[in-house]
Amino acid sequence: MKTTIPIFTFLFLCCMVVISCAQSDKKQKKQMSNEASSATLDENNVDMANTEIATFGTGCFWCTEAVLESLDGVKKVVSGYAGGSVANPSYKEVCTGNTGHAECVEVVYDPKVISYAELLEAFFRSHDPTSLNKQGNDIGTQYRSVIFYHNEEQHKLAEQAKAELDKSGAYAKPIVTEITKAPKFYVAEDYHQNYFANNPDQGYCAFVIAPKLDKFKKVFKEKLRKNI
Repeated sequence: MKTTIPIFTFLFLCCMVVISCAQSDKKQKKQMSNEASSATLDENNVDMANTEIATFGTGCFWCTEAVLESLDGVKKVVSGYAGGSVANPSYKEVCTGNTGHAECVEVVYDPKVISYAELLEAFFRSHDPTSLNKQGNDIGTQYRSVIFYHNEEQHKLAEQAKAELDKSGAYAKPIVTEITKAPKFYVAEDYHQNYFANNPDQGYCAFVIAPKLDKFKKVFKEKLRKNI
């Protein structure tokens, strides 16, 4: 007798593909070599002259990296950890939520092409800044919305942008984004770098990051790099 899978069971199985960043990573690591990815960003291949640094966390750093590296004027985006109490934390440690670190990215950008204010606009519009320690299925302090400022000008602009957005009523709930002085930034493991570009068909990338990136590109189409 031929059996068929009920439609609701099929849909449930499909939905299970959309999982959290941490769950997806556990599966991915089993398939990846310990060797450094050829796509890992190399400072020697980037013109660092006349650049500045910005550091943001918008939840899973795979998403943050994919979004911000699409912008014209952004020279390099590195995924890592900051804001915690443990030196040289591993991804496994950060995922416990006990180290205090946030998944975040360090952005090297050319201020003559893209301003810090424009990066702040991209930051706020690429995630939900009213969601406390949570973005989608990614839950925990490591997924908090955070701006790590590197100087007083960045501090002033970040506070101003947050206050103006709150006042404008753009969001139904208050913005909970943390704004704090940039602490030591720890570069994440090699396989996290350029993750979306290297793993476009992986479940989290295909069902979470890709739609988010497509939406972002439509909003910021005038500010995208010309080769994407």
